[in-house]
Amino acid sequence: MEKERPLILISNDDGYQAKGINSLIDMLRPVADIVVCAPDGPRSGFSCAFSAEIPLRLTLQRQEKGVEVWSCNGTPVDCVKMALDNIVSRRPDMVVGGINHGDNSSVNSHYSGTMGVVLEGCMKYIPSVAFSLCDHRADADFEPMRPWVVSITQRVLKEGLPKGACLNVNFPDPSNLPCLGEAFRGVRICRMAMGRWVNETVRYHHVRDYDYWWMAGEFVNDEPDAEDTDRWALSHGYVAITPTLIDVTHYGLLRQMEDWRL
Repeated sequence: MEKERPLILISNDDGYQAKGINSLIDMLRPVADIVVCAPDGPRSGFSCAFSAEIPLRLTLQRQEKGVEVWSCNGTPVDCVKMALDNIVSRRPDMVVGGINHGDNSSVNSHYSGTMGVVLEGCMKYIPSVAFSLCDHRADADFEPMRPWVVSITQRVLKEGLPKGACLNVNFPDPSNLPCLGEAFRGVRICRMAMGRWVNETVRYHHVRDYDYWWMAGEFVNDEPDAEDTDRWALSHGYVAITPTLIDVTHYGLLRQMEDWRL
C-alpha cells in the first residue's frame, strides 16, 4: 500500500493571489499535498483577529492534483478555522504561513497576520511555521528561499514541534546584502529583539476642512549590538529562526510576585 503523503495547510495575510503564497505552493508541492485557504485580499496587521460580526464565505479558486486553493473573505485566522472545519478531509500534518511580503521579526510578529496563521495552528496543536521575506515589493524574488523553506518544512514534518510552540522564520532581502557567493550566510536560531515603532501616524488636512491620519512609522531596534537576536541575524545576512510560544506567562515575574499581598 502506498504511503499517504503529508498534508500541509497554507495561509497568509497578503491574499491568495500574492506572489509569496504562490511561490510557497510551488516550493512545497513536491513535499506534501497542499490545501490553501487564504484571504481574498490583503489583511496585513490583522494578527490573531477573527470575524465575529460578519458572515464568512469560501470560494474554490483552483483545484489540481495535490493542490486546492480556496479564498475566504475573513481574516488569516478565519481562514485557518474555516479550512480545519470545512475543507480539509483529515487533520493537517503542518500549518504554514507565508511567504509574507515583509519583515515579521521582533515586535512585528505581534502585529502579523502571517504569525496569526501559525499561532492558530499552534493552538490546535498542529506543528506550525511562518516564513517571511524582508521585502515588501509585490514582485519580490522568493526563489533564493526555496532550499531553506523545503529543508525547514521537511525537518518539522519529520520531527514535529513541542506542543504550544511554533517557528517564526525570517529571511533577509538578498538585494540588500553584500555579495556573499550565496543568497544567505546560513541560519541563526535566535530570540526576538526588543524594538518599537515610533512616529506611527502622519496627519493631513483635507480640502473639506477636516484632519485625517495615515499609519506609517519607523522601527527602532533597542538592542542593535545583541548578536543573539533576529534583527542582528537579518542585518548580517542570516536566516533568523525564532522559536515562539503560545504561553506568554512571565515565569520569572510570576515567582517574584508569589509573596504579593494586595
